[in-house]
Amino acid sequence: MRHPAVLAELRARIAAIEGTSAPRAALPFGLRAIDRHLPGGGLAGGALHEVAGSSELCDDAAATVFLAGILARIEGPVFWCLRWRDLFAPALDLAGLAPDRVIHVEAGSDTHVLLAMEECLRHPGLAGVVGEVAKLSTTASKRLQLAAESSGVMAFVFRRASAIDAMAESTAAVTRWRVRAAPSEALGIPSLARPRWDVRLERVRGGDAKSWIVEACDAQGRLALPALLVDRPAAAEERRRAG
Repeated sequence: MRHPAVLAELRARIAAIEGTSAPRAALPFGLRAIDRHLPGGGLAGGALHEVAGSSELCDDAAATVFLAGILARIEGPVFWCLRWRDLFAPALDLAGLAPDRVIHVEAGSDTHVLLAMEECLRHPGLAGVVGEVAKLSTTASKRLQLAAESSGVMAFVFRRASAIDAMAESTAAVTRWRVRAAPSEALGIPSLARPRWDVRLERVRGGDAKSWIVEACDAQGRLALPALLVDRPAAAEERRRAG
């Protein structure tokens, strides 16, 4: 006697274990230059992503706000798991991630951060789960990827103080990003222009590495291209063809 429901569940579980589950809706950045480079047109939902800054504090700060901007554009609470209490909530708020949406999990060590992440990822309906760690083993990344696929929640491993020349480790993450502070536009007056970041997609499953200079998140978590790049002739030609 056949049991279609049981067979379907088994197929789904096997697909999850093999990493061949049906892809969930992607979250676009809203910048065609980036979105067209990502399979699915954005960040894959129900998947693990890695983000790093560098050993420089300004780069880690940029990467933190980059993450906040992504999560600000997804509905639901955010679990942010970290080793010690050094997350600056007002900076997240400026990127659109309100403090009352963020639940801090102070875990004390990388091991406990990863355990907390895996437990949080069992619960659907979250905007995302972030874990700040120094190192991530291949086995741990596979566990997080499976948990994210099962619940449909987006997971982010934030590798704090990651050296630029650090040897890349094998990972089950769908994408790996490195975000660094870049010089802002020179205004010619005593004032500060919108911050800029050097955003590098170091690894993407099914795609190629690439980098962009972008303007930092606004109050809704949205990135922008610098006006100089938007207005250059090649970009204008690209818009004409797209239109």
